[in-house]
Amino acid sequence: MKRIILFIVCLLFGLMFINAGLDKFFHYMPQPKEMPEPMVKQFGAIMQIGWLLPLIGTAEILGGLLFIFPKTRALGALIIFPVMVGILLTTFSLPLGGSAAIPLVLAAILIWVMIENRHKYAPLVS
Repeated sequence: MKRIILFIVCLLFGLMFINAGLDKFFHYMPQPKEMPEPMVKQFGAIMQIGWLLPLIGTAEILGGLLFIFPKTRALGALIIFPVMVGILLTTFSLPLGGSAAIPLVLAAILIWVMIENRHKYAPLVS
């Protein structure tokens, strides 16, 4: 039962990151009409660095794809980890006016998967 729940959660997590990564290339999700000034400045700075958005999008797509499949889930978690750190830093450093629930749930899922795969990370730190 735990494997089935983990697979469903990882499938949804991976699809969410694949969707976010594809949006970095195709811009199909609507943008908010009114954004706080600090958010506009930060996203403007990201847009000025021409290679940064495609790099993040590629990491999200690749990490999301790897996260879905159990054999490559540990590698997908490593690829998504720095993206997740950026999401959390953005969430808590900017006045978004929304809830931090979704980023915290995503971070909890990522940590859960990394703990479940900790034996695969042992050679990296030994």
